[in-house]
Amino acid sequence: MKYALVTGGSGGIGKAICIKISQMGYPVLIHYNKNKTAADSVKKSIEIGGRQAEIIQFDITKPEEIKEALENWHTEHTDDYIAILVNNAGTSKDELMVWMENDTWTSIINTNLNSFYYVTSKLLKDMIVNKFGRIINVVSLSGQKGLPGQTNYSAAKAGVIGATKSLAQEVGKKKITVNAVAPGYISTEMTENLDEKELKKHIPVNRFGTPEEVAETVGFLASEGASYITGEVIKVNGGLYT
Repeated sequence: MKYALVTGGSGGIGKAICIKISQMGYPVLIHYNKNKTAADSVKKSIEIGGRQAEIIQFDITKPEEIKEALENWHTEHTDDYIAILVNNAGTSKDELMVWMENDTWTSIINTNLNSFYYVTSKLLKDMIVNKFGRIINVVSLSGQKGLPGQTNYSAAKAGVIGATKSLAQEVGKKKITVNAVAPGYISTEMTENLDEKELKKHIPVNRFGTPEEVAETVGFLASEGASYITGEVIKVNGGLYT
């Protein structure tokens, strides 16, 4: 059976992605690190809809922890493999670079960029053996445009965009696609302290986006209908940056 793994599946965008992919018929692995209550809530929402879901816990910045969690899952699912991977988990620590400490830089690079390698590398072989895979990386407007106070975050997300394009060329012949989705301002906990009234003046559609709109794009890239799309970055930003 083909499973989908969504890292950061207990958050706002992650929850919407988990629900969308479950509606496509895939059993979903909802990843979380600390907030098990939120992950259980997402699982319940999926199961109420008659779909299958499980939760999985690991710290995306710790390769050995990731390896152990995924190996344990494989032990219990010997006939299954993770065919769809959504690298969604991430965080930001905004600071002007002139004041930025080493840890503020390295922690964001590790969480948003290195984690892409840590998780993806553990699942890639199974996708190659089975000659099917979908890897979708949730990046950001910051990784394309750059935003002040986000030098670390922008560098990490831009790095994932570069990795997306390179990996797509490596695995395309095995029917594995690798794409990225770049949200702009989306109404989640990460943006709740922003001045939406002021910021939406700069957005052509005159509003923030919703997690469900990001999830719809991820769902499309995970579908058979997107099998000829790879190495791309799809913007979901209301026209803010084109």
